[in-house]
Amino acid sequence: MEDYLQGCRAALQESRPLHVVLGNEACDLDSMVSALALAFYLAKTTETEEVFVPVLNIKRSELPLRGDNIFLLQMVHIPETVLIFRDEIDLHALHQAGQLTLILVDHHVLPKSDGALEEAVAEVLDHRPIEQKHCPPCHVSVELVGSCATLVTERILQGAPEILDRQTAALLHGTIILDCVNMDPKIGKATLKDSRYVEKLEALFPDLPKRNDIFDSLQKAKFDVSGLSTEQMLRKDQKTIYRQGTKVAMSAIYMDLEVFLQRSDLLADLHAFCQAHNYDVLVAMTIFFNTHNEPVRQLAIFCPHVALRMTICGVLEHSHSPSLKLTPLPSTHPNLQAYHQGNTQISRKKLLPLLQEALSAYFDSMKIPSGQPEIVGMSKEQADKESDRASNSLISGLSQDEEDPPLPPTPMNSLVDECPLDQGLPKLSAEAVFEKCSQISLSQSTTASLSKK
Repeated sequence: MEDYLQGCRAALQESRPLHVVLGNEACDLDSMVSALALAFYLAKTTETEEVFVPVLNIKRSELPLRGDNIFLLQMVHIPETVLIFRDEIDLHALHQAGQLTLILVDHHVLPKSDGALEEAVAEVLDHRPIEQKHCPPCHVSVELVGSCATLVTERILQGAPEILDRQTAALLHGTIILDCVNMDPKIGKATLKDSRYVEKLEALFPDLPKRNDIFDSLQKAKFDVSGLSTEQMLRKDQKTIYRQGTKVAMSAIYMDLEVFLQRSDLLADLHAFCQAHNYDVLVAMTIFFNTHNEPVRQLAIFCPHVALRMTICGVLEHSHSPSLKLTPLPSTHPNLQAYHQGNTQISRKKLLPLLQEALSAYFDSMKIPSGQPEIVGMSKEQADKESDRASNSLISGLSQDEEDPPLPPTPMNSLVDECPLDQGLPKLSAEAVFEKCSQISLSQSTTASLSKK
């Protein structure tokens, strides 16, 4: 794999047609590994001199925000220098020159800024429900499995198993296990196909890491925020709503809100973050476990616009369907309201409709038509570049937080929606419990009866 990737970088220096395998704009572990492995397979099996190049759909500077990606690359000894990022290749120029063919992996809808590239899409490989109105008119292969890396593994083992080396197998193996929450049947993320191909990889390469070991390591790396600046923490796991010129950023932060609020120069950092990206409101949902291993969610609403902040806080405080059970927390920061969230089952996915309702209430009070949300469920780069994207609105569902169905263009594929919390938490990190395990909290009596069976 490493030698192949070195050749890809060399190919960029040549003026020749390229087949680009492009992951989604979240560039989570599933997207990155699926792009690398599928491009590797296509390059090894083509009978022509066509060049297949995997492209990570983020800027190189964004990679440090994806700790699990970095960890797995280091584990298999693939240097970051051999990777190709979106800001290192001009896809639009290649397309205008008639030298681009696109293969989309782990997504099937291009953002508005890449709309001109749709006619270059030759194939789609994805694992989420198809949006018929937006899917490119090409060969589309979609199967609802836990990880897109499972479909890539299937393609390799069915098409050319002899090309699979341990390096590539380790990438696929770790990604499927993380996406499927260590194949835990209590979570229900892993399908039979996911489990089957993890077993096949383990049979072919018996020295692959133990499932618990690689899962725990990747989860730890994914949520390690040590060394990150406030801006990087906010951007690490972020979504954006855009409506009628008002932008709301919503970030997940995996630490105690009280600790976060004590960061030096926090207020200046929040102001700078919002100003740099034209955000009117920043909503931070902190997620962690207390000393009793119980899940804790907290909210912070930062907004210099008093009327807008009060409207949002009012809607969240008085919401009954769902009820967040908010308790105000003391805050010495002006323009910031903090809360303890008593209902830990309300994830960002469920909070977003309330934020949309709050924006509608605000516009109604200002006698401005609310319209429809133009951007939801996007990465920072999308929000900056696509503030006019009305075509990719997301109203009833979100992904990466990886919700089902996760919708493009920012799928969150590495988490699960639901988790049985009543009998104590399974051995999962905050992401698995909070960002994917939101809806099927079992009652103690139900869980107890099932455990007896």
